Amino acid sequence: MSRTITELTNIWAAVLSKIEGNLDARIYDSFFRSTKIDRMEGNTLIVATDTSLAANLLTEKYMDSINEAILEVTGTDFAVKFVPVDDLKKQAEPEKEVKGPEFFADSHLNSKFTFDNFVVGPSNREAYQASLMISSTPGQLYNPLLLYSDSGLGKTHLLHAIGNAIKEKSPKAKILYISASDFVNEYIKFAQGYKEDKSLVDYFRNDVDVLLIDDIQFLVGKKKTMEMFFVVFQTLATVGKQIVITSDQHPGNLDGMDERLKSRFAQGLVLSIDKPDLETSENILRSKIESNGLDPENFDAEVISFLAQKFSSNVRELEGALNRLIFFSINVSPSKHISMATATEAIRGLVAAQEDKSSLSETKIIATVADYYSLTPSQILSKIRTSRVAMARHIAMYLDRDLLGTPLIKIGQAFGGRDHTTVMNGVQKVESALKTDPDMVAAISDIKNKLNS
Repeated sequence: MSRTITELTNIWAAVLSKIEGNLDARIYDSFFRSTKIDRMEGNTLIVATDTSLAANLLTEKYMDSINEAILEVTGTDFAVKFVPVDDLKKQAEPEKEVKGPEFFADSHLNSKFTFDNFVVGPSNREAYQASLMISSTPGQLYNPLLLYSDSGLGKTHLLHAIGNAIKEKSPKAKILYISASDFVNEYIKFAQGYKEDKSLVDYFRNDVDVLLIDDIQFLVGKKKTMEMFFVVFQTLATVGKQIVITSDQHPGNLDGMDERLKSRFAQGLVLSIDKPDLETSENILRSKIESNGLDPENFDAEVISFLAQKFSSNVRELEGALNRLIFFSINVSPSKHISMATATEAIRGLVAAQEDKSSLSETKIIATVADYYSLTPSQILSKIRTSRVAMARHIAMYLDRDLLGTPLIKIGQAFGGRDHTTVMNGVQKVESALKTDPDMVAAISDIKNKLNS
């Protein structure tokens, strides 16, 4: 017998009422309370959840309790299927016309990466602002915009955010997001004649308004592919179509990259994204916690600070540590409030692996800097404040942060128990000197060469 949506809603409300009394309040509030009946298919109730995490958790851990409650309420063993609300929205969209084979047929923008959920701090503010401006007036300001940084600091997020913002403003805009590897693979197919009836250059000229290309460094050494990309670049730039590029380093340092491409990249706006500071890392964590349907207030402040300190050098590693903690606190050691003890236990393996690596490298940095300035490691770690020792100490701190991504608090602990603000000031002094002082540039270069030898 078919049931109205009102009947189904009342059934689910009664099921939730029975379940609530048997669950931890935090679990219920985070994962059950916001669920809603979507429809009924045959003998199966389709229930919407806020996130895929909630759908997986309810299906894998609580299905027996849910089935028992349904049987009590209805007297019938209805099946239940939990589906994230975003997936339900996609299912409701009209089916699009299927086109024939095209270039980059698998490319797409990730709708989850937007400007709204990009956490802005001193390390990425310039890149964020430039990306926002580009999305407002594509092709009219900086062309190309090139963002570079180490892996996991938000370059790809900004690429998708630019595309999503342009698409929201101009739904008919033809936006192509690809990686440099995608371009290489597509060019190889084209060159081998798999798409001999089509022109790759004509495709970009006619079917691309905005090109977002990730990890341009993967073109290095591929001469023919670089030649084709140069033609594509010129084709788009000449008619004012926006190009945004990311790289793992400044384009001037891409040895083996076509010099003409280096020149074109430099004509636009080139900006770096640095490792996030402690405050930005903490804000990123809070944002990720909320995106998982949880409340940051249920995490002790010291837990968020602890994770930010340990994993601030890479946002992906930071998110991975948080996911491990969430899994542990739900499935291994359920608790209403996540304490420091829970966090320490949950990610001790990740911390141990990281600290083992950092300790050895940190020791090497201090020893190498000390040798370069004819000092001893103990002098660098001491309270001595003479100009020579202080400069060496600041350089060692800078390299620890720059090469290892070590959190400021941990650097302070390694350098004689100094406060993290002291470390920050030392690192900033070196960063400022690198912009104006050739001797500092030469010293950092020499020390890095010694570390790599």
